[in-house]
Amino acid sequence: MKKFAACFILTFSLALLNACGEEKPLLSAADYDLDAETAQTIRGVKIGDGADVFLAAYRDYDILSSVDGGDYQYLAAEEIPFDKPLTTILPSFFVDGAAVDIDTFCENNEIEKGFLLSYLTDEAYLEHHAVVYQYLVFEWADGKITDIRSESMDYNKDGSYYTAN
Repeated sequence: MKKFAACFILTFSLALLNACGEEKPLLSAADYDLDAETAQTIRGVKIGDGADVFLAAYRDYDILSSVDGGDYQYLAAEEIPFDKPLTTILPSFFVDGAAVDIDTFCENNEIEKGFLLSYLTDEAYLEHHAVVYQYLVFEWADGKITDIRSESMDYNKDGSYYTAN
């Protein structure tokens, strides 16, 4: 299970690192909270909703998509095939409680994007900073959301499961 979690996080993290194009707004930590009874997001998206509600809430953010169980990739909102079996994910890194813009973080710390995960999971860095990777997971079938989960990996606690290349 630990290896699966590490591979899962690595896949999403690498996809996040490869995102390019225009600057996207960042989700806040509160955006990852779900209502315990309804599994509704803070932006009003819930199980049973369709693409219109989802896109009204999240169109402006980076969305990772896995179509028919394939690899995760960034797709423009209008290219996401909501009518197919689909998983969409909204990922963010938080350092010391603040959402991180990957490009700005790499520039400010003078590191290449390819080394970001190694940098964030380095023991010396984790001694002085709290690093959390959070993501909302939306499962889709027949154009409707069938499940919503909020998941995270606290690298200060779970980082031993991850081995940077």
